[in-house]
Amino acid sequence: MAPAARGITQTGPMRARVLVVAVVAAVAVAGVVVVWWHGGVGSLVGRELCVVTQGDRTLTLTPDQAEHASTISAVAAREGLPPRAVVVALATAIQESKLHNLPDGDRDSAGLFQQRPSQGWGSYQQVTDPAGATSAFFARLVTVPDWRRLAVTDAAQAVQRSAFPDAYEQHTEESRILASALTGRSQAALTCTIRGEDATPQREQPSGLTPRAERLRDAMQQALGPLSLGGYAPGGVDRPNPSTHEEGLAIDVFFRPYRQVAQQRAGWALAHWLVAHADRLDVAVVIYDDHIWSARRSPEGWRDYTSPFGDPQDPVQRHLDHVHVEVASG
Repeated sequence: MAPAARGITQTGPMRARVLVVAVVAAVAVAGVVVVWWHGGVGSLVGRELCVVTQGDRTLTLTPDQAEHASTISAVAAREGLPPRAVVVALATAIQESKLHNLPDGDRDSAGLFQQRPSQGWGSYQQVTDPAGATSAFFARLVTVPDWRRLAVTDAAQAVQRSAFPDAYEQHTEESRILASALTGRSQAALTCTIRGEDATPQREQPSGLTPRAERLRDAMQQALGPLSLGGYAPGGVDRPNPSTHEEGLAIDVFFRPYRQVAQQRAGWALAHWLVAHADRLDVAVVIYDDHIWSARRSPEGWRDYTSPFGDPQDPVQRHLDHVHVEVASG
């Protein structure tokens, strides 16, 4: 009887080559995983995430967390509250919900701040509305005596009355970093990597904007209050150079005089808000202060921007006096 067939055994140089190929393949796979985990590269999108950078510190959030954090900051801006209020509210929301709008919690707690309808925070619908819940939090915060001078954890506890009064302190530093970006004190500090969905082409409406751009316009003003808007007009606009403004896809939000620090910070606060909400509001491009962010190249974050038209030193061409935002065209 013939001996049973045996598998081929790799020996010598052949075995070494197979080992090298296996190692190279493993390294390549590991590299792909690392790129995916950090959001991708160029136009190749991996994991959807948002990153906030300040100096050598980096915070990583989900798009959902970034959106809620930017909502907290926007409510503070709309109500005329200082960055300190944003820091306190962010530390509270990170502790209570990790910046997620939770549908439930301990007993009847719900929402970003785990507010309880039974304790006078409003209806379930109100405590699970991020903007409304934030406004309610601030309404109580400003009644706390000398709240601006209190430690973050003490100010938060005065509002929340938690069973763990010192728990908020551990989130103070990350809240300061987040607040610095969201209030515009740190420039080009928040970026998000998003895939974005293929958008259906839309026609320009009587307003001069597409429905998608109208939705963005309304969302900006609802979040931040009245804004100085331009770049569109009923019946459309004509520009000397080809522009998304002519297609009803773009809006300019002006911050003048642009050399004032307060205006610059307000501009960056809006630019960061737009990036944080880009996935939900179909934001395609944001340009401000010599910087550009685009959904198609979102893994690259904020990039340097030079206008292809006119005088590269012109403050308007450099978008120093306005934030330019475009929605997806289809």
